[in-house]
Amino acid sequence: MEVRRGDTLGQLAARAGVPLERLERFNPGVNARGLAVGQRLLIPTQQERAPSGGPYRYQIRSGDTFSKVARHFGTTAGRIQSANSGTSPTALRVGQVISVPLSGASAARAASSGSSSSASRPAPTPSASVPSSARNWPWPLEDYRIVRRFGTDSRGTLQPMLLATQAGARAQAVAPGEVRFADGMRQLGEVVIVHHADNLQSVYALCDTILVSTGQNVSAGEPLCEVGQSNATQRYDLLFDLRLGGQPIDPRQVLR
Repeated sequence: MEVRRGDTLGQLAARAGVPLERLERFNPGVNARGLAVGQRLLIPTQQERAPSGGPYRYQIRSGDTFSKVARHFGTTAGRIQSANSGTSPTALRVGQVISVPLSGASAARAASSGSSSSASRPAPTPSASVPSSARNWPWPLEDYRIVRRFGTDSRGTLQPMLLATQAGARAQAVAPGEVRFADGMRQLGEVVIVHHADNLQSVYALCDTILVSTGQNVSAGEPLCEVGQSNATQRYDLLFDLRLGGQPIDPRQVLR
């Protein structure tokens, strides 16, 4: 997509029909305050993903070479070749999906490009404000390992909890409630959101298959979705979030 006079990244994202954060992450070298008329931006397709830390899932376009892709993402052709050992750089096909590992600098840019939206999220709610009803809830997985705790990262961005599990694992409701959302979200895969008593909500993301429907009442321990496999890590990860009145809280305050 080509920048026109007066364009902002927000306007470009709206014109392309993609979230602003997704557009930013696929253009890590773009300065949002220094757009130039005629400048071209990469518009991500539905097949592509740009997580806050590498590697990118990138779809080959007409005229692409490893060197050209590397320049766009601030990495090297050698690193792309190493990440795609079974792919010949002289036989790339339009529509082919490759992995694009990020260098330290470009990974930081990719993460910080989404931090404007993340930083605007409310700070964690203190323990004292958690309702008494939200105590000793079961964990959403029977077999899990915490690979990322809830809290702020080194850049001050609030991150939800990430749990690694096994293939075929099902995320379970942590408390009785009503399913208010059961559908796909960009960059989050299939997502289930359950509303509980006392204005609490639990969020289960990065799922592969949803097992419930919107409006359904569920009990604690009821399966909600099958956990999906991450293209970046090859792990089966569940992103789990708890919210009180829309504000994120540390799940460890509530789960037993």
